[in-house]
Amino acid sequence: MPERSGLITTAELADILHHADLRLFDCTTYLEPAPEGSGVPYLAVPGRQTFEAGHIPGADFLDLQGEFSDQGTALRFMMPQVAQLEAAFGRHGISADSRVVLYSIGTAMWATRFWWMLKSLGFDNVSVLDGGLDKWKAEGRAIETGPERGYSPAAFTAKPKPGYFVGKHEVLAASARRNTVVVNALGPQFHRGLEPSRYGRPGRIPGSCNVSAATLLDPQTKAFVPLADAEKKFAAQGITRDKRVVAYCGGGISATIDLFLLDQLGYDNLTLYDGSMGEWAKDASLPIETD
Repeated sequence: MPERSGLITTAELADILHHADLRLFDCTTYLEPAPEGSGVPYLAVPGRQTFEAGHIPGADFLDLQGEFSDQGTALRFMMPQVAQLEAAFGRHGISADSRVVLYSIGTAMWATRFWWMLKSLGFDNVSVLDGGLDKWKAEGRAIETGPERGYSPAAFTAKPKPGYFVGKHEVLAASARRNTVVVNALGPQFHRGLEPSRYGRPGRIPGSCNVSAATLLDPQTKAFVPLADAEKKFAAQGITRDKRVVAYCGGGISATIDLFLLDQLGYDNLTLYDGSMGEWAKDASLPIETD
């Protein structure tokens, strides 16, 4: 089974905390209930408060919605223009010589989202901390409190790669192709349309299969499940290396857990529907499927 770099253990991170080229980031965001009648699925609250309450020594904090998302759309967490990302990553000290390690609290999805974004910009020296801050703290490792000290600004030059993100029209076309699997990372009850959706119409993109991101993480340790277990879950849904995989979820975040593990397993033809159900469910011109 081919394995790729991109995952780092707590022990491995502890060994390199003092390295000058390390750029370590807490990427946590919290999704809080939106006010009644607001029309948005949730409020995106940066995890700065929990960062200041305790973070891995030396870490900086990244605000996904605030600094690294398109502010010109009602959809949350959409990829912005490359120039905005170059400026933002540069402000946080990332250059071609950096080794980036990402983590988040409670779930890896905020870290894997940034991993996917950096990979799409041609930056490959990036890893996700297995188990995030939860595992780090459970092992009794050192914690630092207070605001981030930050890193010295650097020049971040993107080398964007095609194919990392697709829009709704490409997804609609892809869902009818035999060589493509569209995979939904939301929970099975939402995939089947059995519960109301905060995104709009309940249900799924027609023809899509379901590998819930939550089933790819250990609920106790927050670490990724073993690769062999992940491979079985993907294979059971007809996801094979000879097919293109289009992943989606609610807002283009949890689907990056599926993509991260597929990448770890050596799958090459991977893409993310950035708008996901936040866009699809509200567009009445797009078909939707329920059980």
